[in-house]
Amino acid sequence: QLQASGGGLVRPGGSLRLSCTASGFALNNYAIGWFRQAPGKEREGVSCISSTDGSSYYGDSSKGRFTISRDDAKNAVYLQMNNLKPEDTAVYYCAAGPEFGFDTIYDEWGQGTQVTVSS
Repeated sequence: QLQASGGGLVRPGGSLRLSCTASGFALNNYAIGWFRQAPGKEREGVSCISSTDGSSYYGDSSKGRFTISRDDAKNAVYLQMNNLKPEDTAVYYCAAGPEFGFDTIYDEWGQGTQVTVSS
């Protein structure tokens, strides 16, 4: 079971770190993706990290501001989000799957954590 946490209310320009943790399986055996969905919008890939060589990939909206990382000792994947903008407001989900990318199949999804960027 995956769990995403760390969301909250932050002012524009602020930072948050989201955590994705798992129970029952090791995250380092899977590619992990972060996705988000805002009201009335389609789900969007934010970032993903490979299970093999640690390669990471970012969507255009998150590139240069967000950083994905793994902590295998804590069985966690993090999404550090800096310089947050109001358009980053969404529910953020983490997902685990066998293949790296935004368009691959993710088998396990967390419940989502709300990020709200507002002054």
